[in-house]
Amino acid sequence: MLVGLALGAGLGLAANAFAHDARWVRVFTDYAAVPVGQIFLRLLFMLVIPLLFSALVLGVCELDLSHLGRLGGRMLGYTVVVSAIAVTIGITLVNVIGPGRGVSTAGLALGAQAATLKAAAAPTDGSPVALIIGLFPDNAIKAAANGDMLAVIAFSLIFGTGLALTKTEGAARLKEAITGLYDVSMRIIHGVLRLAPLGVFALMFTSGSRLGLDLLRVIGMYVVVVLFGLSLHMFVVYSLSVKLFGGRSPREFFRSSRLAMVTAFSTASSNASLPAALEVAEHNLKLPRHVSRFVLTAGSSMNQNGTALFEGVTVLFLAQVYAVPLSFGQQVLVVVICILAGIGTAGVPAGSLPVIAMILGMLKIPVEGIGLILGVDRFLDMCRTTLNVTGDLAAAVFVARGEGEPAR
Repeated sequence: MLVGLALGAGLGLAANAFAHDARWVRVFTDYAAVPVGQIFLRLLFMLVIPLLFSALVLGVCELDLSHLGRLGGRMLGYTVVVSAIAVTIGITLVNVIGPGRGVSTAGLALGAQAATLKAAAAPTDGSPVALIIGLFPDNAIKAAANGDMLAVIAFSLIFGTGLALTKTEGAARLKEAITGLYDVSMRIIHGVLRLAPLGVFALMFTSGSRLGLDLLRVIGMYVVVVLFGLSLHMFVVYSLSVKLFGGRSPREFFRSSRLAMVTAFSTASSNASLPAALEVAEHNLKLPRHVSRFVLTAGSSMNQNGTALFEGVTVLFLAQVYAVPLSFGQQVLVVVICILAGIGTAGVPAGSLPVIAMILGMLKIPVEGIGLILGVDRFLDMCRTTLNVTGDLAAAVFVARGEGEPAR
């Protein structure tokens, strides 16, 4: 991806500087770079619905319902609050720093041929009550076809709860089928990401040839904002959480969590880091085994603060790049979606890309802008996964204190 980023951006910037009006640049962009980039994006978009549905359903089913009242309630409350803080930090930084502001008006042209998800129609009644009612679709398939992702998320959560409560052979087979749908979707995503260097090259060439040197500035500022937000959440929010709600020293907590943090950074996968996190929780942090297994297993898919922060920053950043104004209500909607989607974001490298594409489509932000961040996404993915896994351990410390049981 980095090679594709460098080549695409370099050639695009050169074309912008020395041959901006040349016919061959327009021909190459319109008949090669744009089609290749759009095909790559469409391959990602087509997986949004099956991946989001299957991941959310399985995420709910994997909860131990016998512990749901006690452990699950504490974990869910913690996850919602801390994820909301994470997204709020990211959105605030983007609004204050403005990493995507000041891009030339040529950037607006990038979205002219963008393949977007169809956004849901705005409700005729914009009252809070109407918005809440709109979360529950009368036709789930229609909601998916119309791009009403909040309704799809609500349906998936309800469906997952019903599936978890139904103890029949048919329900067990249905769960296996949904597991297969998830596995196939992830397999296809891995295959699509193998094409990422070519897709990134095409998208970056298109962006570079139209944006020029503005491109380098906005990408650099974007990376700075994401890293600053992740650092604030890691060392301020988690330190306060561990100290105030876990009754532990933040320094000792981070020292004990080093193995899981290094594993998360190197693999960029919450799922791959789960064994190391369990080892840290049971042997270093001395947490009760049933607490650590429940919280960390569920948290690897459901408590992804770093991913939520990253998604919020990316959506608002691209809105600034393309001069798409987002009202306060729309930004609140981004916060809500990022919290809910965190439950269904796959704990694998680049698992947040389909979710970001979905949010961009809902807000009518040109999804072609994903090409701006794909080249640096691998490094940022490693950083946000480290935050995700550390957040799971902080959540386990919080829940374990409420249990008041010694480690076993």
